[in-house]
Amino acid sequence: MAVARVLFDNGPHKVLCFDQLVTGDGVQSNQFLIIDHDQHALLDPGGDLTYMPLSLAVSRYIPLTDLTYVFASHQDPDIIASLDKWLLHTRCQVVCSKLWARFLPHLSAGYLNRQLGMSTTDRMIAIADRGADIPLGKSILKVLPAHFLHSVGNLQFFDPISGILFSGDMGASMLDDAEPVADFATHKSSMEGFHRRYMAGNKACRLWANMVRQLAPAMLVPQHGRPFVGPVMINAFLDWISQLECGLDLLTQDDYRIP
Repeated sequence: MAVARVLFDNGPHKVLCFDQLVTGDGVQSNQFLIIDHDQHALLDPGGDLTYMPLSLAVSRYIPLTDLTYVFASHQDPDIIASLDKWLLHTRCQVVCSKLWARFLPHLSAGYLNRQLGMSTTDRMIAIADRGADIPLGKSILKVLPAHFLHSVGNLQFFDPISGILFSGDMGASMLDDAEPVADFATHKSSMEGFHRRYMAGNKACRLWANMVRQLAPAMLVPQHGRPFVGPVMINAFLDWISQLECGLDLLTQDDYRIP
């Protein structure tokens, strides 16, 4: 059974990372469990590839049926395709962008609604574009706008107690481990292609970086690959992404030709 990587633990508040659950053809991904007193939030739990190992791993730390929230940063399969299983086997509410709240029920079979006696939508907390604070135990999680990075209704999550920003695909690297970045200059090559293709444009990256500088996170942890720990590495990433041309910045008429 997978053992969590402990990112933060002061007793009543814990942040756990599961980073070795994907095997086979799937892209490496990180899943996160935040515990504050008697409430819990599972961030971007993934799809069928991760559901069974993740649910077993999570059950080592909390009673699985008592899971308070599942947070979904966006709609991709590696984020929330296992939605129906979490709804069936736990009492969780699902926190997602209001842009995706009407679409996520497509991931939940009709029989599930009949079995639970309520619709999928009844268990969703739809977040407006500007974000929100969600209560968790005796603390909160801040839901932050990160639109077009890469999804049109993208969200990110900030834990004020640990100082960890869960940045989704922003900062993702195509690597098979989640060890902290030690050398930013050499790490760039594992991020550049992904960010150029998946981020909508430099304007969104730059505005996002300005917001993150105000947060001053202690750690920036993406959904794929390695985290950035401490102000030196985090600021190096923010400086880099603020200048990166990507998405719409790179398009020309050659990209829109009849094949």
